[in-house]
Amino acid sequence: MTESLKGLDNSRLAEENDGVLRLGLPSDGDLYQPTLAYLEDCGLAVDRPNSRRYTGAIPTLPGVSVIFQRTADIAQKVEEGSVDLGITGLDRFKEYQRDDSDVISLIDGLGYGHCDLVVAAPESWLDVESLEDLADLSVEFRNLGRQLRIATKYPRIVGRFLTSRAVSYFTLVQASGTLEAAPAAGYADLIADLSASGVTLRENRLKALDGGLVLSCQACLIGNRKSLASSPGALSLARSILEMAEGRRRAGSLYRITANVRGASAEAVGASVLTKPDLAGLLGPTVSRVYNVDAEDWYAVTLVVSKDRLLETVDHLRSSGGRDISTSQVNYLFKERSAAYQNLLDSLASMSNGARGSDA
Repeated sequence: MTESLKGLDNSRLAEENDGVLRLGLPSDGDLYQPTLAYLEDCGLAVDRPNSRRYTGAIPTLPGVSVIFQRTADIAQKVEEGSVDLGITGLDRFKEYQRDDSDVISLIDGLGYGHCDLVVAAPESWLDVESLEDLADLSVEFRNLGRQLRIATKYPRIVGRFLTSRAVSYFTLVQASGTLEAAPAAGYADLIADLSASGVTLRENRLKALDGGLVLSCQACLIGNRKSLASSPGALSLARSILEMAEGRRRAGSLYRITANVRGASAEAVGASVLTKPDLAGLLGPTVSRVYNVDAEDWYAVTLVVSKDRLLETVDHLRSSGGRDISTSQVNYLFKERSAAYQNLLDSLASMSNGARGSDA
C-alpha cells in the first residue's frame, strides 16, 4: 500500500465518494434475475453490459454505482462499508448482523425470494414430530453421553432459536453446499436449512418439525448507516431508491377508475358513490364537473381501488349512473412521507446521539 493511500482518512474517502451511491446486488444464483426484474418494475432498471462485468449502473439514477457480488457476501460487504446499500436474503442479513453493527434493514420484505429457514429431521424419526420432541431427545442424547448434531449455514440464528426453545444440548455443524445429505452421510443428525416448497426435504426423506420455523425469509434491502451519514449525495440517492421501492410496493395491484356520472350536483354524485364506502376509493371519490356542449350535468368520478374489487366498483359506479368507465393500473403510490427513509433518518440521528454521548 502506498504512503498516499495510508494517509487517506475517512473524511477524505467520504469526500471522494460523495455524490456516488454504491449498491451491491446478487451477481448470480436464485436472487439474481428476480432482483433485476424487481428493480426494473420499480423504474430502476440496471444496465449490466454482460454477465462477466461486475459493475453496472442505473440510468434513471445517475450517481448510483452497481457492484455485483455473491449473495452470501453482500451483507458482509455492506458491513465493511465497501457498498452503501445491498439487496440480499433476510437470512443472510440476520446471520451476519452484529449487536453493534452499523448495518440496518431498510425494507425487510421486497416481495420475492420467499423461503423458510426450518429445522428438519429424518422421516425415520417417528417419535420426533415437533421442536418439543427434539428438546426431549436432546436430553436423552445428553444422558447417553452425546449431543445432537445439527448441520446448518446459519449457526448464529439457529443457535439462538434452539436455545430459546429449550433445546439445550446440541452441536452445530457449520457446513456449506447441499445440507440435505448430511444425516444420510452421517456427519449430522438433522439439519436447519432454507426450504421454499419442502419438495427437496421430502425427496431426501426429511421432514420439517412442527414449531421448527426459525425465520421466514425474502429479499431485503439493507444499508450501512455510517457510510450513508458521511455522504449527503449518497443519502439523497438512497432516498430516491427507497421512495421508488416503497411507492411501487404500496401501489401493488391498485387501479384508478374514472367514470362519467350524471347528477344534480357534485355533492349528490359523491353521496351516491359513498353509499358503499368500501368501494369508494382510498379516502373517497374525487368528483369534478364535466363541461360539455349540451350543458348537461355530468361529473367525472375518480377512485383508486384494489384489483380484487375492480369489477364490484365498476358495477357500483354503473348503479350510480356511471358510463364511459375507464381504468388504469397505479404504478406508484406515495404517502406524505417515505416510512423507510424516515426510519433511516431516525437511525442516523440515534447513531449521532450515541456518538455524542460516548464522547461526553
